[in-house]
Amino acid sequence: MVLVLAFVCLAGAVTLAVQALFAPSRDRATALRRARTFSGVPVSSLGDPLLEKLSSRYGERLARVAIKVDPRASEERVGLKLVAAGMAKTFSPTEFLAAKVVLATVGVLVGGLLGVIAHSTPRSILLAVVLGVTGFFVLDVVASHRARARREQMRMDLPDVLDILAVSVEAGLSFDGALAKLSEHKQGPLVEQFQLVLSELAIGENRSYALRKLADRLDIQELTAVVTALIQSEQLGSPLGTMLRTQASEARQRRRVAAEERAMKAPVKMVLPIGLFIFPSVFIVIIAPALITIMDAF
Repeated sequence: MVLVLAFVCLAGAVTLAVQALFAPSRDRATALRRARTFSGVPVSSLGDPLLEKLSSRYGERLARVAIKVDPRASEERVGLKLVAAGMAKTFSPTEFLAAKVVLATVGVLVGGLLGVIAHSTPRSILLAVVLGVTGFFVLDVVASHRARARREQMRMDLPDVLDILAVSVEAGLSFDGALAKLSEHKQGPLVEQFQLVLSELAIGENRSYALRKLADRLDIQELTAVVTALIQSEQLGSPLGTMLRTQASEARQRRRVAAEERAMKAPVKMVLPIGLFIFPSVFIVIIAPALITIMDAF
């Protein structure tokens, strides 16, 4: 327990250090984007050049090391994972990959140090390998967990979001206007994704293409069905409000069915804890007095 607590504290400290290292570069990039947006003129020399140079140089090198260790972790795939997990504002793909290498290095050092303290070379090697691998993949586990949680939240929010869009369209707003109105009435990860679609439409992106990117980015079956219906409605010229109402009703029905399935699985999941913890306690309460009486009789 103490070992786990020490590793968690070290991992948190390293994460904060990495954030502090890459903060100037991220702030400078944000300022550059804003400056180009409002003035159209490239702006340079924002932030500390030394820190920017260090973060850019070592961050990219560490990211390349992470890609060599895990070839599946390309920057494109990491970027999609960060967007799905809602961590894109915290990490860039390069920073995420660099942080994995840093945490793995810290894990190896901590494991080796604990083995040295225990005066055991095999234990030192084993701890270094285990903690190094744990440190390398811990951010992936966190990102995957957050992505699953956000995906589930999006499924829960989808019917309400579609209802708001349907009401807005039926009130006379365009689809773009309905997306802009959405954030005034609801917040959440799904609303953020629709706002991203609105931003893409604002810079001239084709609506069908932007919606397909949304479906590919989130990979949610219910949302993919809605996107397909939206694209077909646009191509066929059918009433958008009616289609949104229908999709909201179907999404709500799917949400109800999913809730019923989870409720039906609950008794099966309860068998193991009941057998391990509740039944033995009941048997002890029932049988123990009789055993004590029998032992006293003899």
